[in-house]
Amino acid sequence: MKTLNSICVFCGSSEGNDPEIIKQSELLGAELAKQEITLIYGGSQLGIMGRVAQSCLLNNGKAIGIIPEFLKTREIVHTGLDQLITTENMHERKLKMQAISDGFITLPGGFGTFEELFEIITWSQLGLHHKPIGLLNTNGFYDHLIAMLDEMVARGFLKRENRELLIEDADVEKLLGKMKSFEPDLNSKFLKPENT
Repeated sequence: MKTLNSICVFCGSSEGNDPEIIKQSELLGAELAKQEITLIYGGSQLGIMGRVAQSCLLNNGKAIGIIPEFLKTREIVHTGLDQLITTENMHERKLKMQAISDGFITLPGGFGTFEELFEIITWSQLGLHHKPIGLLNTNGFYDHLIAMLDEMVARGFLKRENRELLIEDADVEKLLGKMKSFEPDLNSKFLKPENT
């Protein structure tokens, strides 16, 4: 069973309009605190991002925010975090997130959330890291995306072993359990990462 000391959460800076998504984001924050897993996230107090962080902190968990300088006013930084790391740009932000996280979970969000998910899973496919990547599929939010990934496999654009890099569940505890059981393919044809 893999030890996850820190998990980076990708999610929206908006709350959306589904109360269950808000509830599950708060459950995730509380569960990370309960399991003594440090939350790494985008540093905002807004939206689903803020809900996860606040729930983690209210349950005596540890939360670290990473935010580019230009977003500090647009996304309104959470001032109660254990640590706030400021980067020069978005790319440096994602590099830092990857470097200090043992795994990744994606919650509902918009373009930015999708971009973060697909970049981190592409890095895994290329062998740049071998960390578990989870998708919390609350209320079927990601059903169409999951179907699209399976269609990509069926049509020969995505290898099955790369499709299986994405771990899905609708339950927070089950998702974390699957991530802890994740075994990376260290025999990948790509170069092994400098750190795992």
